Amino acid sequence: MTLDRVALGVIRLGEINIEEDDIYWCEMRPSEAGRHVIVKHLPNGEDVDVTSPPFNVRTKVHEYGGGAYKVNNDTVYFSEFSDQRIYMMNVGGTPRPITSKTALRYADFIFDNRRSRIICVREDHRKQGTEAINTIISMDFNGQDVKVLVSGNDFYSSPRLSPNGRQLAWITWNHPQMPWDKTELWVGELCNNNVVATPKRVAGEFEESIVQPLWSPDNVLHFISDRSNWWNIYCWKKAVLTPICSMDAECAAPPWLFAQSNYAFTSKHKLVLSYTKKGKWYISQLDVDTGQLEEINTPFTYISDLHASNSCVVFIAGSSQQVVSVVKLDLETYAIEVLKRSSKISVDRGYLSKPQHIEFPTERDLTAHAIYYAPQNRDYIAPPETRPPLLVFVHGGPTASASLILSWSIQFWTSRGFAVVDVNYGGSSGYGREYRQRLNGQWGVVDIEDCINAAKYLVDVGEVDASKLAIRGGSAGGYTAINTLTFRDVFKAGASYYGISDLEVFLKDTHKFESHYLDTLIGPYPERKDLYHDRSAINFLEKLQTPVILFQGLEDEIVPPNQAELIVEALRKNGTPVSFLFFEGEQHGFRQATNIKRSLEAELYFYLTIFCLEPAEPIEPIVIENL
Repeated sequence: MTLDRVALGVIRLGEINIEEDDIYWCEMRPSEAGRHVIVKHLPNGEDVDVTSPPFNVRTKVHEYGGGAYKVNNDTVYFSEFSDQRIYMMNVGGTPRPITSKTALRYADFIFDNRRSRIICVREDHRKQGTEAINTIISMDFNGQDVKVLVSGNDFYSSPRLSPNGRQLAWITWNHPQMPWDKTELWVGELCNNNVVATPKRVAGEFEESIVQPLWSPDNVLHFISDRSNWWNIYCWKKAVLTPICSMDAECAAPPWLFAQSNYAFTSKHKLVLSYTKKGKWYISQLDVDTGQLEEINTPFTYISDLHASNSCVVFIAGSSQQVVSVVKLDLETYAIEVLKRSSKISVDRGYLSKPQHIEFPTERDLTAHAIYYAPQNRDYIAPPETRPPLLVFVHGGPTASASLILSWSIQFWTSRGFAVVDVNYGGSSGYGREYRQRLNGQWGVVDIEDCINAAKYLVDVGEVDASKLAIRGGSAGGYTAINTLTFRDVFKAGASYYGISDLEVFLKDTHKFESHYLDTLIGPYPERKDLYHDRSAINFLEKLQTPVILFQGLEDEIVPPNQAELIVEALRKNGTPVSFLFFEGEQHGFRQATNIKRSLEAELYFYLTIFCLEPAEPIEPIVIENL
């Protein structure tokens, strides 16, 4: 698995839209400096770019975005990244802006065709020095006659209009909650004068996370709630809430992005649903009247962004042996057609490591989860009685998860003799609300314990070399990696990609969406300022005696660059081996192919140097200070 293949050969797929017989999706292309492009799949099988350079279809609402475009009768409305204005265009035409050049952002578009209006979430940054204001608004198809439909709370998402056009549903929540902690589902009557009348809270009075409201074709509101511990489907009919299909599985993922979709109606009696158990995703048909669930056999272990028409389902899918793709499933024959692959890379399976879901013991007599990848390269057999180095992957979020999916970045390491364990520590999604809540008040404790215990478990069962353990993570995963290296003496090297090193700096510099996230993960501030101090590696860098490499985008607004700068300067002073690479033009998460390639190459060089291992290929060296 070459660096060029990892960096240049993979695009990110998402944001599927179905418009009659046409299918649309969005591609993030590293080869075009991370530009997001709307693509249309025609009935004849041809794919055409809808948006051409320099347009970059990406919204910054909540900073993470999602729901950046929507198609209505062959007219596309999208958020342009450079100025965050809404643009409209006929397919095949030229985009033109319909909103003004102001500090406004838009996401999660829907159409009210009866009233010739767009409904969406708006985030208002016009008043500097104060927190952005989030609302649900409507405007006409030319961006004029803007009306605020719903306001007053800190956050809104998922405006959804009933098929008869009479009722609007939406999700809302307030600080300090995150949308996977506690949200509320509301419904109001949408009047012809663009006023939402008699708003009513349908669910969310108590502690539950409600996501993905959706109306059935016969105007019955459905949604996903974790009130039973698991994100399952419910309906609201005649003012009564009823579970549709109860199971110990997650029918949703945490809503970091707008417009996520794990189910879709194919008729008023049936829907198609995706859900996950122990890291593996499934897809089934559900009879909403009887609750009967019929699993559809597919080769996929990862499924997301599911949308449907009467005859087919289109979704994003992948497996341990297949790259993530846009997939079409015929509902009559169950025939599967791959419409677009995220990578054209073809790799002999002799070079691919197969993931294995593992459970391992951790603190407080609990069990945690991870996905393990043994080294795999058909051209090389390790000497007898030797064990490979282990690289512990720590996902971001931290309320996210690792999946059973083919990852070229993981295969990059396993094909070079590293074992990899992708840890779903307590707090990760996919294992129920109680598992997610293990991290409440315990970030910087439970995540560290679970990452260490995953590594120790693999050492104890004889899979890896205890003297060659490394840990890496990005964003929140970078925080866990740096803290583990600082406060515990288990790993011999580590890497942080745009990771958090100082919780107080993060708290003061971060954006609105996450500005109170740490109230739940750590504790209220400043009341528990002691915890913020004690769980920040920057305050204890004299304890950090393990080599570290850091990577940082200079335009990152989620984890500002000064976090990495502070930790590098401290490590320089105390003599700990350190290397760092800062990238211009990158934000939170690298999108440019050259930077993705360079960071992986540098990280590999770093580990090989620290572990005194010989490279199997030429690698451009990096400077490692204090070595």
